[in-house]
Amino acid sequence: MAKQEEVTVPIFSSLEPVYGEGSQLQEAKTRFDVVTAKFNQLFTATPQLFARSPGTEYVFDSVALSSSDLLDSVDFDTIVAIRKREGQSQLRIASVNEKYKGFHEYAKSKGVNIGSPLGLDVIVDGIVPTGSGLSSSAAFVCSSTIAIMAVFGENFEKKELAQFTSECEQHIGTQSGGMDQAISIMAKPGFAKLIDFNQVIECRLASIILGIKLGMEPKEAISKVKTLSGSSDPLLAVKKNHIPPEEIEKIAEEKLTSILNNDPTSLAVLNAATHFKLHQRATHVYSEARRVHGFKDTVYSNLSDEEKLKKLGDLMNGSHYSCSVLYECSCPELEELVQVSRENGALGARLTGAGWGGCAVALVKESGVSQFISVVKEKYYKKRIEKGVVKEEDMELYLFASKPSSGAAIFIF
Repeated sequence: MAKQEEVTVPIFSSLEPVYGEGSQLQEAKTRFDVVTAKFNQLFTATPQLFARSPGTEYVFDSVALSSSDLLDSVDFDTIVAIRKREGQSQLRIASVNEKYKGFHEYAKSKGVNIGSPLGLDVIVDGIVPTGSGLSSSAAFVCSSTIAIMAVFGENFEKKELAQFTSECEQHIGTQSGGMDQAISIMAKPGFAKLIDFNQVIECRLASIILGIKLGMEPKEAISKVKTLSGSSDPLLAVKKNHIPPEEIEKIAEEKLTSILNNDPTSLAVLNAATHFKLHQRATHVYSEARRVHGFKDTVYSNLSDEEKLKKLGDLMNGSHYSCSVLYECSCPELEELVQVSRENGALGARLTGAGWGGCAVALVKESGVSQFISVVKEKYYKKRIEKGVVKEEDMELYLFASKPSSGAAIFIF
């Protein structure tokens, strides 16, 4: 059997394989009907096909750009309806939501030459909350890419799609690491997915310093040590205090600009930084990687369900502490939301997404979901509704229950 990443995007003739049954299916049918009606209204035609891709959430994260990640997809997704107009060159794009305009306007405003457009009609409908840390941009980029791919009769392997949709998103100004696109495309209902990525300047520098301190020659460490990969329980030989750039260069016997290959993004960080918290960042990455694999091991262990849930919740709580204290990517609002969640039924809770705002994810027993949502709304959101920060009618976008959902799909009815 082919690996999940080696198979192509599934093609369905009905919604049930992706949206299941009950209220979720009915909501999906309504959305597809609305998209079809909008398509017919604007283009006096029916879509040739549809593509969808979901938003994502990080069960463990901000090694998201450093090592391993455990993610799942949420119930919210973006749907793209498309048809090809043979022999024509006009690209017509619209959204069901009038608030959002076509990407062609973005390209024009940036002075980007997108070349001769193809004859395509496109309607987009996205319900992933924007700015929430749930990968609304990845859902849009993935569904759009898959729709265009499919309408031209192609279907690439999921791994290849994940790679170039990540590159696509970088072209529009988002510094994406690729994991959002990977899980949006490869997700399976009822499953979280383990994904490995390696980046981040401080983590690479920590790796190099660690390698040198453990006996590697500086030139060997610079050329061979790319990431904090390898042992998940190393002797962290890096100083616990903050290390200025000059000291790193002294230990490595080479300029930081050379170590980082004059990469523009890395140079921007170097110009802004007066010191690097290598021990702090490295400790977070290693401990988070350990928690990621600990989560997986717990799921597959022989523990009772109650014991598993307790351990999984503890791992999530440890992750939030590490993100907040060691990686410093939390904020006061997230700290409050996580605390309220833990005090009112969550077995574990942590920030998710890029951090510094966005979203929190809580592990709650299914039997307690309704009560949990009611209490969190009362204790966290009520005062924000009263202050006008959050609108009552938008609460379903701020506070909701979700199970791991299906990944990307193509529909031809």
